Amino acid sequence: MIKEIDSADLRQRLSGEESEVVLLDIRSDAEWMQGVLPQAEHLPMHLIPLKMQDFPRDQEIVLYCRSGARSYHACMYLMQQGFDNVVNLRGGIIDWVRNGFEVRRPE
Repeated sequence: MIKEIDSADLRQRLSGEESEVVLLDIRSDAEWMQGVLPQAEHLPMHLIPLKMQDFPRDQEIVLYCRSGARSYHACMYLMQQGFDNVVNLRGGIIDWVRNGFEVRRPE
């Protein structure tokens, strides 16, 4: 069972003073350049197997993509690799934007 969070709940979690969420944007470089969620780190999906040893085991990791489909599968993969702290952003950045939440330009 993949854990999921909706945009409103994620926004509330990120705005908390003690936000212990690692937010990973797993979209392509071109998608990333179109805008990202505040506090997001970019890690294209194909690099997850190479970088997952760097993922914190003591923090929640929220993954998102454009619609939530790729990040759902990435969460499933990470769970198969022994991660139990991964969460999918339901609806992806599309749902985030639909709710009128902030999107920033990547640096």
